[in-house]
Amino acid sequence: MPPGAPGPATAEERGGPRTALAGLTTRGRSFLAAGLAAAVCAYVLGQGDLLRVGLLLAVLPLICATVLYRTRYRVAGSRRLSPGRVPAGSEARVHLRMDNVSRLPTGMLMLQDRVPYVLGPRPRFVLDRVEAGGRREVSYRVRSDLRGRYPLGPLQLRLTDPFGMCELTRSFSTFDTLIVIPRVEPLPPVRLGGEATGYGDGRQRSLALAGDDDVIPRGYRHGDDLRRVHWRSTARYGELMVRREEQPQRARCTVLLDTRGGAYEGAGPDSAFEWAVAGAASVLVHMLERGYSVRLLTDTGSSVPGEGSDGFAGASQESADAAGLMMDTLAVIDHSDGTGLSGAHDVLRGGNEGLLVAFFGDLDEEQAAMAARMSRRGGAVAFVLDPAGWLHETSDVPAAGRGDGTRALRLLRESGWTAIPVPRGAALDAVWREADRQRTGPGALSGGFAGGRS
Repeated sequence: MPPGAPGPATAEERGGPRTALAGLTTRGRSFLAAGLAAAVCAYVLGQGDLLRVGLLLAVLPLICATVLYRTRYRVAGSRRLSPGRVPAGSEARVHLRMDNVSRLPTGMLMLQDRVPYVLGPRPRFVLDRVEAGGRREVSYRVRSDLRGRYPLGPLQLRLTDPFGMCELTRSFSTFDTLIVIPRVEPLPPVRLGGEATGYGDGRQRSLALAGDDDVIPRGYRHGDDLRRVHWRSTARYGELMVRREEQPQRARCTVLLDTRGGAYEGAGPDSAFEWAVAGAASVLVHMLERGYSVRLLTDTGSSVPGEGSDGFAGASQESADAAGLMMDTLAVIDHSDGTGLSGAHDVLRGGNEGLLVAFFGDLDEEQAAMAARMSRRGGAVAFVLDPAGWLHETSDVPAAGRGDGTRALRLLRESGWTAIPVPRGAALDAVWREADRQRTGPGALSGGFAGGRS
C-alpha cells in the first residue's frame, strides 16, 4: 500500500465478510430481506419460479458487497492549509488532492473531511471516475470566531457500487491542525516606555550572537575578523581571544495577562477575557515590531518564550519565531485555577527593568495591592476590565463578592501604574492612546478613560 493510502482500510479488510455486510445500504438490506422472504414463501408453496426470483434478489446485494469489498483502489490523498495560522474571524482555505496511483481507473468516489463543528459543516465532494495516474483537486473554506487549535481529518473515502446496494468507508491516517489565533489590532506608535524604538540607553545589555560586537574579550568564533584578536588575553588564557565592542542596548517589555477564572464573567468572542487575550496579542506584536525584547507572562508565573534564562525573546532574527510561539500559546490559553497574582509577582520582583503592560480582570483589595507592588521603573501600564461592566453595561454597583474597580484603579495609580479602566466595547487603539496621554500628558494619573466604544 503506497504512502498516503488509507491506513484503517487494512483493518477493515481483515474484518472479513462481516465488514462487507455491515456496509449494506437500506436498499441492499431491503433486497436481501425481500429475497429471503420470497425464497421461504416459494419453499412453503412449492413455487420454483418464485424461488429463483427470491434467490436473485438475495444474491444481488451480496455480490455487490463482495465486489466492492475486494476492490483495491490505490489512492493517495493530501491536505494543504492556506494559511495554517489565521486570526479569529478570518477564513482559511483547505486544499484536498486525490491521486490514483494504480493502473486501473476508479469508480465514482465520495470524499469527505472531518472538521470540528465550530469550523462549519462537514465538507463532502463527489469525484467522478479518476483515470489511472490521474488526480483530482478540491477545496473548501473554514472559519471560526473562537481561537483554538482545531484538528482536520482524517480524510474519508466512501465507496459505493453502481446499484447503491453497498457502501464502504475507508479513512486516511493523516491529520492537520488549524491554529486560530486571537485578533491582532494595529496600535499607534506611542512612547509608553519613554523611547521611540526598542533600542536606547540605560537598559540591560544583551550578549551578542556569533559575529556581533560586545564589550569584553571572548573566545574566537568562526567568522570573526582576525584584526580583532586580543593578544594579551590570548596569552593569558592560552586560546585565541577577540575583542568585544559595545553593542546597542535592547529595550524589554513584559506583557502580563490575568487568566484567573474568577476575574472574568461571561464567555464567547465578545467576552471580557477574549478582549484581554486579543489585547495582549496586539501589544506583543506591536512591541516586537518596534524592536523590543518581549515575553508573555500569566498570573501563574509561566513565561513564553522560555528558552532563555529570563524568558525574553532576544535577537531581532528571533522575533518572528517568538511571535509565532506566543500567538500559538494565546490561541489555546484558558482560565487558570488560581485566585491570586502571587505567581506573576514572584517572577517580576526579581527585576525592575523594562516596560510592563498588564491586562487585569476583577481586582479585589488584596490582589490590587499585590499588583501595585509590581510597578516598575521602566514603566507600568494596566488595562483593568470590570466584569460587572461587561455583563451589565449600565451597572454602577459591583457584583456581590467582587472588588471595587475605582479603589483598585486608585491604588494602582498611587503606586506608579498608568491604570486605564476598560468598558464594554472599548477599542484597543483608543485605550492605548489614552494610556499614552495619561502617562505623558499634564493630567497624568488624574483621569480615566470614558470613551472609545466601537
